[in-house]
This record gives sequence, structure tokens and C-alpha cells, in this order.
Amino acid sequence: MNEIKRGTVEMTAAMLISGTIGWFVLMSGQAVTGVVFWRCFFGALTLLFICGAMGLLRPGILSLKTFSIAVGGGIAIVLNWLLLFAAYSYASISIATTVYNTQPFMLLGLGALFLGERITFTKLFWLGLAFAGMVVIVEGKPAEAAGGGSYAIGILLSLGAAFFYALAAIAAKWLKGTPPHLIALIQVSTGILMLAPFTNFSAAPRDVGGWSILITMGIVHTGLMYVLLYGAIQKLPTHLTGALSFVYPIAAIIVDRFAFGHVLGPAQILGAIIILAAAAGMNLGWTLPLPWNRNHHLSKGAAE
Repeated sequence: MNEIKRGTVEMTAAMLISGTIGWFVLMSGQAVTGVVFWRCFFGALTLLFICGAMGLLRPGILSLKTFSIAVGGGIAIVLNWLLLFAAYSYASISIATTVYNTQPFMLLGLGALFLGERITFTKLFWLGLAFAGMVVIVEGKPAEAAGGGSYAIGILLSLGAAFFYALAAIAAKWLKGTPPHLIALIQVSTGILMLAPFTNFSAAPRDVGGWSILITMGIVHTGLMYVLLYGAIQKLPTHLTGALSFVYPIAAIIVDRFAFGHVLGPAQILGAIIILAAAAGMNLGWTLPLPWNRNHHLSKGAAE
């Protein structure tokens, strides 16, 4: 029980940290490529220290194949960050984060394609419900966005971010058994190499406040968040991990409201509720009251 409680605290803390990252991105004043580069840079320093302390830097831990898959996952996670952070400026943190939570459905399709996982009618129902929520959000764009396409661009960027997150998750499934902190170190190191040629170093912060934001994103939102997240995943049952993951979008919506004054319209709220409900149904294995499910025990339905 103590392990469950500790895992719950770690997962909640990780999701609360994730929910505040939009504020740091926008307040940094940096281009998206710069934000992600410095996040990777300071995150790599943090994770290098953590991996060293855990004895994960000794030779022979990774095979060439494992390293290659980790690098591929790193490319995907960096593209995920680039697209999601870019979406904040177009469709607000709240909407971008909510749309980003369609990632379980991206993973559903990729899992069927690459891992041979079965797609059930129940999963298709949740997918259809999430799509309906997406339509409601698209139609519920704020009046100030009615004249331009920036709102739609933000939604498309968020969907792209969700897709690349799902690719990174597929890579993580292939890396089962590999120390997760080492995977994270490889990912952020890959990001440094990817983004260094595109980063304008002359635009780096010139004051302590600007650097503190970027350093916080690297140490807290990357290094510490990974430690908390992976620690929680190792302690918690899957259904509890899935349930606590919804702290992230809720925290992001609250931060967006109080930090930037962004208030969701009725249609956007409805669409957000539909998407999050569908994602919850998918993550937690909720089943539908269908004739062929009546005699199935709930735990069996959850395993679908």
C-alpha cells in the first residue's frame, strides 16, 4: 500500500509539472527550436548526472539495435515537443493540450500496424467519440480566430505532436527492459544534435530570469519529471497510471486560465470533456453494455 501511495504522489507530481510547461514555453520568449534545444541541453546534463549516479553509464548496457531504436524514439519525442510548443501560440495551451490527448488513439492505430495488436469494437467506439469531440472543438473556435486559420493550425500541430508521441511510445515498447532514464538521456542528447544547427544562439537570454526559465524546463520538466514518471509507472497498476495522467490536461487548462486569462467557450469545453472522456475510456479499459459483454467480468473487459 505504501508503494501505491508513493507511486500516486510521484505520478501526480509528474503530471502537475507537465501541466505547467506551457507557461514556461510562452514566458521564455524564445523561438520553439530554441526552447526545445535548451530543454534538451539542460535535461541531458541532469539525466547524465542521474544515470551516472544509478550506474547506467557503464559499457555493454545497450546493444546497437537498442541504441538505434532509442535514437529513433528521441527523434519522435523531439518532433513531438516542437509541434506541441508551436501549437500553444495558435490555439492556446488549453486547446493544444486537450487535442494532444488524442495520443492514445494514435497509439491504437500504430499498435495495430506495427505490433499486431487487436482493435476491438469498444476501442473503435472511443476513437469515434474522440473524433466527435475534435469536431466540436474545431467548430467552437473563438470569435477572434474566426477570420484566420491560426486556430486550425494550432489543432493540426497538436495532432501532429500526438502522432509523434505515439511513435515514441511504440519505440518505448520495443525497448522494454532497457533502463528508462538511459532512454531519456539518449532522447534529449538526440535533440541537442538535431536542433543545434537550427538554434539561434545569439537570441539566447541575456538575463538571469530568461536563463532560469530554460534551466527549470531542463532540470524540472525533463530530468525530475522523467524520474517521477518512470518511478510511478514501476509502482502503479496500469489503470491507476492512466487515471492519474488526466491531471496533466486539467492542470494545463487551469494554468492557461489564471496565467493568460484564456477561457474556453461552451463548445470548446464540451469538446474537451468528450475527448478526455474518450481517452479515459480507452486508457482505463471501460467497456460498453453490449450483448457479448454482458457475461464478461469487468477485469476481462479492461484487458481488451
